[in-house]
Amino acid sequence: MTSINAPADPILETDFIREMVRQMRALDSYGQYDGKPVASLLEPFILSKERKAEIPIIGDPDDLTLACIKAFYNGIAVMIEKECGLMAVTLVHLSHEGFGRVLITVGKLVVLDRTLRDAHRFGFESLSKMKHEADKHLAVALEIIGKFPDVAGL
Repeated sequence: MTSINAPADPILETDFIREMVRQMRALDSYGQYDGKPVASLLEPFILSKERKAEIPIIGDPDDLTLACIKAFYNGIAVMIEKECGLMAVTLVHLSHEGFGRVLITVGKLVVLDRTLRDAHRFGFESLSKMKHEADKHLAVALEIIGKFPDVAGL
């Protein structure tokens, strides 16, 4: 079901994927993920096109999907903090129908503004595609911070 390969997969050693594991463990307030392998923690992020097509259009996002959305964008915020040394704050606002917005701010500067649609279908075809998407957002955010460092430092 998952495209996460063996534990020796080099993508599992990247900073972003390690951060995603930390984020998923941080969202586990009841200890359900204690002792679970990395592959099972990251499995909810992986959705094939076929699996996405099986998810009905009408429906509310479940708690695990909401946790994955928060973990993904919180992971990007942490990577921004590591790169620029300034605190990044994530705001995720979703309606019960799965529509909403994600903002990441650094100081008074909005470095990521993303509209979410069909949040109940949130996922990626593979970990490498998830990392690639995060890297794109990170690059744009760091470019914005570079252009407006005074606002980011407020």
